[in-house]
Order: sequence, then structure tokens, then C-alpha cells
Amino acid sequence: MITCRLVTTRQTKNNSLIVIAPHTVKVRELRAGQKEPRLLSLIERRGEFVLAVLATPDAVASRPVAQLSIPINGHFEIVREAEEALLINLSVASGVRIRIKGERAPELLLELQDDDRTQTFLAQVMSAQQQVESKLSKPKAMEPFTPIAPIPPQRANKTANYVGSGVNPPKSTNALPPNLNNSRSTNQTKTDLVQSLASDFGFEDHFNHALKVEEKKNHQNRIVAVREPPPVPPLPPRKASYAPSNPLPAAPVPKDRAVSLQANDHPKPDFRSGYDGMDRPTSWSDSRTTNSMRQAMSSSQAGQREYLVKHLLGKKESGYVDIKNYRFFTGTWNVNGQAPDSSLAPWLCCDAEPPDIYALGCQELDLSTEAFFYMDSSKEQLWVEAMERTLHPKAKYKKVQIIRLVGMMLVVFVKKIHKNHIKEVAAEHVGTGIMGKMGNKGGVAVRFVFHNTSFCIVNSHLAAHVEDFERRNQDYKDICARMTFHLLDHPPLNIVKHDVVIWLGDLNYRLCLYDAADVKLHISQNELKKLQLVDQLNIQRKTKKAFTDFMEGEINFIPTYKYDPKTDRWDSSGKCRVPAWCDRILWRGNNVEQLQYRSHMELKTSDHKPVSALFSVGVKVVNEQRYKKVFEEIVRAMDRMENDFLPSVTLDRREFTFGNVKFRQLQRERFVITNDGQVPCHFAFIPKLNDSQYCKPWLRAEPSDGFLEPNETLEIYLDVYVSKDSVTLLNSGEDAIEDILVLHLDRGKDYFITIAGNYLPSCFGTSLETLCRMKKPIREIPITRLIDLGEDSYMEKEKSKVSFLMMEGSSTEDKPLKIPKEVWILVNHLFTKSCDQEDLFQTPGLQDELQSIIDCLDTSIPDSLSGCNHSVAEALLIFLEALPEPVLCYELYHRCLDCAHDSRLCKQLISQLPRAHRNVFRYLIAFLKELLKHSHNNNLTASLIATLFASLLIRPPPNVMGKHTPHERQKSIDFILGFLMAGDEE
Repeated sequence: MITCRLVTTRQTKNNSLIVIAPHTVKVRELRAGQKEPRLLSLIERRGEFVLAVLATPDAVASRPVAQLSIPINGHFEIVREAEEALLINLSVASGVRIRIKGERAPELLLELQDDDRTQTFLAQVMSAQQQVESKLSKPKAMEPFTPIAPIPPQRANKTANYVGSGVNPPKSTNALPPNLNNSRSTNQTKTDLVQSLASDFGFEDHFNHALKVEEKKNHQNRIVAVREPPPVPPLPPRKASYAPSNPLPAAPVPKDRAVSLQANDHPKPDFRSGYDGMDRPTSWSDSRTTNSMRQAMSSSQAGQREYLVKHLLGKKESGYVDIKNYRFFTGTWNVNGQAPDSSLAPWLCCDAEPPDIYALGCQELDLSTEAFFYMDSSKEQLWVEAMERTLHPKAKYKKVQIIRLVGMMLVVFVKKIHKNHIKEVAAEHVGTGIMGKMGNKGGVAVRFVFHNTSFCIVNSHLAAHVEDFERRNQDYKDICARMTFHLLDHPPLNIVKHDVVIWLGDLNYRLCLYDAADVKLHISQNELKKLQLVDQLNIQRKTKKAFTDFMEGEINFIPTYKYDPKTDRWDSSGKCRVPAWCDRILWRGNNVEQLQYRSHMELKTSDHKPVSALFSVGVKVVNEQRYKKVFEEIVRAMDRMENDFLPSVTLDRREFTFGNVKFRQLQRERFVITNDGQVPCHFAFIPKLNDSQYCKPWLRAEPSDGFLEPNETLEIYLDVYVSKDSVTLLNSGEDAIEDILVLHLDRGKDYFITIAGNYLPSCFGTSLETLCRMKKPIREIPITRLIDLGEDSYMEKEKSKVSFLMMEGSSTEDKPLKIPKEVWILVNHLFTKSCDQEDLFQTPGLQDELQSIIDCLDTSIPDSLSGCNHSVAEALLIFLEALPEPVLCYELYHRCLDCAHDSRLCKQLISQLPRAHRNVFRYLIAFLKELLKHSHNNNLTASLIATLFASLLIRPPPNVMGKHTPHERQKSIDFILGFLMAGDEE
């Protein structure tokens, strides 16, 4: 399956390049549940070694240009991967798996054939690494002294393993043993973001290496997603804020530069990873970059020059492209959990001429409870095969990409004659169900480039129910904010950073009329225009609440929801749903003309009718001769400018103060950067000395790098957002809203930007032991007292493991609470008001209400909570997820999995938990069992509850690499399920 190609060893005349034999080996990159072909080459340049990764193995002979070059230096690591530590789940495992880490490069997980050729290649890589290490260990001449600012004591004492992990380091301070009090109860190590995003980095998708459908299952069907920042509307595209989204043809490579280009194409650094930032005096502002900083640059000047050439080519694109029209067929259908029972030809073959590209979306592909948690669905293949059978018979098609999130599936097909013009394919998903852990609502998307035009197709299923249009708006904003594509040679791309965006799906917007008979009368009289005046989507677009920049064609078909399945009759059930245009197709971009917009009443499988739209899209096609001319003009102009001028920029602000920073509440500031020099320049935020990321985990800059032409300005936004990963260190005072950003200018100087702020502690992210010792809201307790409570709570936890009897002589005020008051307030609200709430723990809350609930718990001890039941339910889940140590402690994680099959062992394990953890677990289980008694109203099942809460109550320790394997996840579910199904007497 995986072979090696042996090419003769060759050395250039100037001794600049030595290719080591066997210098290449074919491998597969394991990414997002798929195996993508790659080629590894070991190259030596002037005594330095580089591991080159090529994404197009078949093109090596004709144009051997590396798309990722990893220097073998002190930062280089290559390790064999243990099967149980994989971050992804593949159905078939074979060969040798290695994990490669390198300086400013994405971490790669590769699979190689386990043969002599591979062993020889790996031995040569290890030999090169040893040579480099031996050089590094030799004594060097003394370098000029560089002053370094002192590290504040509170930072110097921090242990790196706890930074950014959300876990409190152990303390050794003594504390008195806790006492029980009466209550109303019923009974990761520091992570580098580059590593966390490594599995999301992709290379150009080529169709010559198609995999079996089973191997191409999307990783979101196996891994529980995380819903972190609250929805933030995406920034509109701004000039110079990112590399051109429309990919450019490969630049003509002069012979004298062909070698240097091989190693200078580096991926860009990502944002957000924990580190101990170093405070620097303000006198360092505007200083030249030190030698150490220059060594930390993401790429060489030659690589930056190549990047700048691409940027300028994008600016001059009109000079070398022609517009050619192609036909795009887009379709959407909510299939209501049904399998295909008839031909799809009335939907997919309704036009005389075959389209050039199909983009087909389905919703509610699988309605099973288990599917809500990203499990596989057998219906996926049934629908894909039904689609393939009924594509237009006048053309042959090739599948470009498929992605599924529970019931949402998106498939893109292209005519075979166009397949070589499709490139840079990527697929992503966003779950907007509660906590982002239930993918019954959300969106999936596929992005690609056709010729020189970038496309993004989004298929979404938004929140249901007539009155919940605000939740639908929130889902839309959530998808826009969180849907990010990671491509080699590109900064992260969001939805709007594409030339053409087509958004389809069951958007679930209804009519603002509640009398079904009245609506049906208007329909029978063909008064569709009157009904469209009260269509929620039209209203939200008009008031700029959602889909503001999107267009929609005129609707001349009757509503597509809701029908009795297998018929054309309107819903005759007891609920008698009001007809509505739930299924829609919208678009944004230039050179797009909608030719058709229609429903397909012939298909009766579902309670929805399928919808399709046919577009004529003007695609930018490159004229090779004109492109070459423009390219050469740019290179000549850059040569002249680089010899005469140095880059220079000005910043209108360099100091920022964020007031009253709160958990999960975004704050944003901005500044303007202006290129006041005479040459184009590239800027980037870079890590400080000894740091791996350019900022702390609660901070990011957008954009974090970019290009500016002379006299061009750009707004840079600074976002502060405290998530569950950074809240614990801020609560304990081990971190603070303080940082210094280094803005580096290629061939120029560095600019230092200071960040300061006041953080308000939160009960979210505080340990259960500490909260049990707080009789007041956390905001009323001085930070010094919070630190003392945290230290006391650690000793309390240790003592409670071996002592079940409390000290009778302790005063009432010294006795800790049985459970945190915050847990009791949340659970008591749900117990008294929400047991019969439909779809409890299945419908997300509203962000404004969630923030209000968090503030309320941090500042008061309320008698009741404001907000809907769904918001309170999600607040409870967020609280459990943010705990620095889960309810079932990390040290008992493996024992928990081992005893999941034996209820007696499970109960023994619970009895050995620290007191606060034991009480909270029993309290939650009693509450959840009560909810199940009302399952006929709230639609909850024991399996659904166990699956959701197992991921929060039982988490692998931070030092355990990877995530739950499916087997481990099932064991944790069985552990919780055993308690839910046990009788009350137990």
C-alpha cells in the first residue's frame, strides 16, 4: 500500500543541496478520520537538514516544490505513536505511525509501511537529528549580552504543567478537616495550540487517492465537539487581513531560485495557547528584533518574499483572469430520519442540461438518540448511493467531499472533466446543540477552489419551534464565528472569506402567524406574497439580525413544511403545524445569477419537501500567458523596491486596558496599523523569548498577521475571552489579565503592545472544595482569601478521602457546605420548574441569559434565577465542564472505567471520593433519576442523559494523551447508566 521511491543522490555545483538516498518515502497523513497521501523527503542544505512534506506526491517529478519544510533542529521531534494515544479513530490501523513536531509547523501524524525501506529512512532522519544535536552541544563563542526583564515572583513560581490547563497545582498548606452542614440536597496539562489544531490542518485534496467510504467517516461523528466562545458575528473581509482566499496558480520558478523555494513555505502560527508571559519594560518598545527573536521567525525572508508575491498577484488578479460561467446545482432536504424509498431524479435531474457542480445537503438523516452524540449512521451511505444513482445522466461526476454531523450531511460532486481544476478542499462542522456536545443542530461546510474562485457551501439545521427565531439567529452567528478552515499556506479561513458562499438547509424560520387554517387559506388563494411579509427569515434579514449580506431568490413555490409523511397533505397531527418555508437556499458573492428556485412536490418520503436552486456562477479562469507577464512584473518591481527601501509602519495605540473581565464574556479593543513606508510589508505577532505562542490563552489578535501596501491601513482587533481553559488560573490569582504582544515587521523593527485588565473571579472554574467553604458569593471574597481557601481546600480533599467522620467540636461557621450553593441553586431551579420541560438538556440556552445566570451566581445568592429553563440547564453543564477537577476525580478515572461493569464496585468507588465530590455526584444522580420519571414530557432517556453527563463527570486526566477512545467513552457511559437505572433503595 505504501511504497518508497529511490532517486539517485545528487549534489548541486555550489554544494547547496544534497538529497539523501533513499531520500523520499510515501506516507499517509492521518487527519480528521481520513488518510491523505503525502511524500516525505530528507534534504541537506549547507550542513543543515530539512524534512520536506509534499501534499502532491504524483507531481513530485514534474515540480518538486515542498509545501511544508520542517527544519531538523533543537525543536524537532519524531516519535512512534502508541495506538491507544491516537487523537483520531480509524477503522483500520496498519504500518508504523509516527508523530512529527517541528519549529513553527503543524504537528503531523503519519502512517508508513512497516518494512526495511521505512526503517532505513527513519534511521537516516534520526541520524540527521543526532548530528544536529551534536553541533548544538558544542561550545560557542560568547554572544553579546541581551538584557532580560525580571520575571515577577508569582509567575516564576508557576509550574508550566498547570498553565492553561484549567487545573490547580497541588498545594501543601495545612487545613482543618471540614464539617458537614445541613442543606437541601437529596442525598489538562499545558497544551500548545499548534498541537491541538494539528489534526485539523489539511493539504490540497486530490481525487487520485480516493478512500473507501468507511475510512472517510468524518471525525465529528466520533469526537465530542467543544462549544467555547459565545457566538460573535464574523468580521467582514478587510483588505490585507489575510492571504488571498482565491488560490493562485503556481508561480513560475526561476532556475536559480528553485532550490531555495523548496524549504521556505512554512505554515503560519496559530493563536491561543498557554504560556508564562514575560513582562518587559516599556523602554523596549520600538527596539530592533534581537537575534533570538529573529531565530523565532515563522519563515525566512525568501519565504516571506514568496508570500508577498502571492499577495500582490491577488491584488492584480483582474489582469490575468477571464470570467467563464458554470452551472451550480444546490439542493436541500430534511429527510425526517427516513431512508430513500424512491428515485431522487425529480429532485436532481430536473434540468435539461447537466450542472457542472452539485452541492446537496440533508438534515435529520438519523433521528436516533445515540446519533445526537456524533455516532456513525448507517443511513449516510444509503443516501449517498441514492444521490450517485440519480445524478444527471448526460455527464459523469466525481465526488469531491462529504461531511456529516449527526443528521446533517453535505456532499459535493463535480463533473469529471473539471476535477483537475478543483483544489484546496476542506470540510468542517459546528454543533450548536447544547454545550456543542449534541450535533442535532448546527452546520457542516465544504470549501474548495474551482479554477481561481473560492467557494464555501454551508448546510445547516437551525433551532426549531415557532417562537425561537432568536435561537436561530444565535445558531447562525455561532456557525459564522466558529466555522474555520485550516489550510496549508493560508491563515485560518472563515465562511465570509470566500468569493462565493451558498448557504442551504432547514433554517427553520417560520411564519409570524399562528392560525394554520388562515395560512392554508392564503396558500390556496396563491397569496404567497402576503405570507412572505410575515416570514421570519425575511424579517430577520431586513432588520439585520441574521443573513444580512446574503441574497435569496423570489419564492414562487408553496411552503415545504409540514406534511404528513408519504403524502401531499398538510400536517394533520394533533400539533397541526402551521405551514412554513423552513427549507431555504441563500447566497453571497459576485457574478452569481440564480436561474431556478423551486420545490419538488413529487417526493413524499419526508414531512418536508426538497428544494433546489440552479445558479450560473462567473468563475475566474487564469490566462497563463497574462499571468506569467504579471508575475514577472511584480518580481522586477519588488527587486527594485527591496534594494532601495526598508518597511515602516505606525500604530495609533500601543496600550490597552480591559475593565472587569468576566468568564465567557468577550471584550474587544482595536487599533489601526498604517504602512507609512514606500514598500509593501508583512507584519506578524510573534512569541516572546522562551514562549511558544504570541499571547496568553485568553487573548488573541485578529488578524494576527497580514500584508500592507504603502499608505494602506488596517484595523487589528484584540479579543479577551476567558474560557474554561483559562478561568481556573485567573480565579486563583496565578494568572492575571496582563500580557505584552510583540508585533514584528519583516526586515523592520518590533513594536510592543501592552495589555492590562481587571479580572472578576467566578464560581465557574473554581474547585468544589473551595466553593463548599464559601458562604458568600465569590465576588465578595478578597482575592487573598480566595487563594487561602484554595490551599485549605486541597488539604480538606486529602483528609476527606480517609475520614468519614467530622469533628464534632467545630463551630457552625467553620463547617463547609455539603455541596456548593451554586450547584444547589441550579439544580433546585431545574428540579422545581423544569422536570416536564420538553427537550430539556437537548436545546441550548440563550447567550444573554447564560451570562446573566453566571453573573447572578458570582454576585449573589438568589432565591430564583432569571432566564428560560434551557439556559439554566446549560449553565449547569457549563459549570460541570469548567471544574478544574471533574466530579469523579482524575486519580480515579481508570478505576472508574475498570469497574463500570460491576455496580457494587461502582458504589465502592463513589464512597472513596473526596467529600464534596461524593456529595455532588449523589445529588446530581438523584436529580437525574427524578427527571427520568417525567420522560414522557421532557423526552429524556437514560441513555441520552448518561451520554451527556458522562463526558462532564468523567474526564481523562490532563496527562493522558488524546481523548476518550470509543471503548473508553462507552465505559464511562455505562458507569453513569448503572446509577441511573438502579432502584431508589440503592
